[in-house]
Amino acid sequence: MKNRIKVLRAELSISQDYLAQQLGVSRQTIHAIENNKYSPSLSLGMSIAKLFNKTVEEVFQMEEETDEEK
Repeated sequence: MKNRIKVLRAELSISQDYLAQQLGVSRQTIHAIENNKYSPSLSLGMSIAKLFNKTVEEVFQMEEETDEEK
């Protein structure tokens, strides 16, 4: 799953630490989500989208499967 969190944070000049505090998670969690190492729960994903005043679809996108992954 891809996401635009890093871009959205940059647009608002929000640090990973600030975002993590607002969401009640660790900065490491935000880092892992931004780097596609961790997929957030539906609840956390919705909270992230709400914080940025975006829809979940505007923040997160499913990656296309390649023929090799099918």
